[in-house]
Amino acid sequence: MVRYSPDNTMKPLLFILCFSLFGTISAQTDSPVGRWKTIDDESGEARSIIEIYREGNVYFGKISEILTGNDDAICTECEGEREGKPILGMVIIEDLSVDNDEPGEWDGGKILDPQSGSDYRLSVWYEDGNGEELYVRGKHWTGLYRTQKWIRE
Repeated sequence: MVRYSPDNTMKPLLFILCFSLFGTISAQTDSPVGRWKTIDDESGEARSIIEIYREGNVYFGKISEILTGNDDAICTECEGEREGKPILGMVIIEDLSVDNDEPGEWDGGKILDPQSGSDYRLSVWYEDGNGEELYVRGKHWTGLYRTQKWIRE
């Protein structure tokens, strides 16, 4: 017969709690999936929420909220099928995949800037290790690039 003792139940619970916490942190940095708040480079104000999701082995991202109050905005600078379409709900990240050379990084995709209508090559990574800040770099064919830090919502 096993007698009840706080030590008999606390050790397994503590182990499960620690394992669960580690698993959550690890899962957050194993992929860029989630909801991310974008910040305007000039004003420092929050502009939108981007929802990154996975389809097969690649990642996509869409604008799920516009935080500037302009929910009816359309992409006037976009070309092709995106021209004149609502920005809210628009897929702006396409074909992002795991960078096999650098764990915790993703590249090979493209990102659309709805303000300019331009597509850029895309790289994404974590620097902090806790999965709360995602660095997003769009690179122009000329070699010029811009990096933004997105905050997990």
